[in-house]
Amino acid sequence: MTASPDRAQPFGERLRRAGEIAAEHGVDLLAITPGTDLRYLVGATGETHERLTCLLVPAAGHRAPPAIVVPKLEAPGLVGLGLADLGVETVTWNDGEDPYLLVSDLAGGPRRIAVADSMPAVHVFGLRDAFPDVAQVLAGPVLRELRMRKDPAEIDELRAAAAAIDRVHARMGEFLRVGRTEAAAGADIALALVEEGHTGAAFVIVASGPNGASPHHDVSDRVMQHGDMVVVDIGGPLPSGYYSDCTRTYVLGAEPDPEVRKAYEALQDAQEQAVRAVGPGVPAEQVDAAARTVLTEAGLGEHFIHRTGHGIGLDVHEQPYIVGGNDLALRPGMAFSVEPGVYLEGEWGARIEDIVVVTADGCERLNRQPRDLQVL
Repeated sequence: MTASPDRAQPFGERLRRAGEIAAEHGVDLLAITPGTDLRYLVGATGETHERLTCLLVPAAGHRAPPAIVVPKLEAPGLVGLGLADLGVETVTWNDGEDPYLLVSDLAGGPRRIAVADSMPAVHVFGLRDAFPDVAQVLAGPVLRELRMRKDPAEIDELRAAAAAIDRVHARMGEFLRVGRTEAAAGADIALALVEEGHTGAAFVIVASGPNGASPHHDVSDRVMQHGDMVVVDIGGPLPSGYYSDCTRTYVLGAEPDPEVRKAYEALQDAQEQAVRAVGPGVPAEQVDAAARTVLTEAGLGEHFIHRTGHGIGLDVHEQPYIVGGNDLALRPGMAFSVEPGVYLEGEWGARIEDIVVVTADGCERLNRQPRDLQVL
């Protein structure tokens, strides 16, 4: 557990707002184990283990102060977070003690606890044993109210992540060549992500020829061939923890067949219309519909087999989801992908993906690389 990289974040305001939203949801206490929710609230990174580390955030109006329960051997990792300045008490425990009873002692008699969505079951059941008469719900509905709307510092990080992944896409001529395997190209792309500012590659999809018809193909030993369409979907975190995610489609060595070119132009129009549909007050499903309508009118609707987008931030997939049936009204500060695709099984696939941020009068497109079908 270590402090976040150098970046000013309004952690005190986030804790305060988390308590207020918890109260609005009828939750008395938030119990947050290590993961991106904990990083968002107090800047602590790291993974959850069998030893319980848990941030306790009381709902507004409750007398119990915020506290973090942590194994004594891991407490040094919290030094530098400024928890005391945030009003968060650090409470340690030793092996052999029951940390769940310690949480119970600190909790102040809650009736309803919201646990982190990613909390391991071993800790969920440990807390249930310590609070046998207390209802447990998920903290996601509380925290997504905060995390969906990025503050200016977060948007700056997403801009930096988008610029970094754009620099990798600008180098695709180095990696995608006839005669190379997808795996070899993917390994070079993963190195390029680090060279361009990421801490690592969270995912590298190099899907050539018929493999492009599988949206989450990954890489394989398939040798890329003259005329192949190649879908490249890549992303990873910056040192701040904020993610990039961008997809472009390339063709190797030759112009595609006219029918493929026509389909790609429809896809490009679908992505453009979906981006233009983004704005404050617009239901998320309306952005999905904007892309889907274009492809359906082009006779390609059945080949668009996934949602149009997902939120992005400290997680590469988070709220809001841009999908049919989601009537959530978009609000300034929400950041998400716009990524329609066309997939013809056994033949080829294509996808175009940019990250956008909702503004007061529309949206800002963070990725700047060309969206045309590029011949390498």
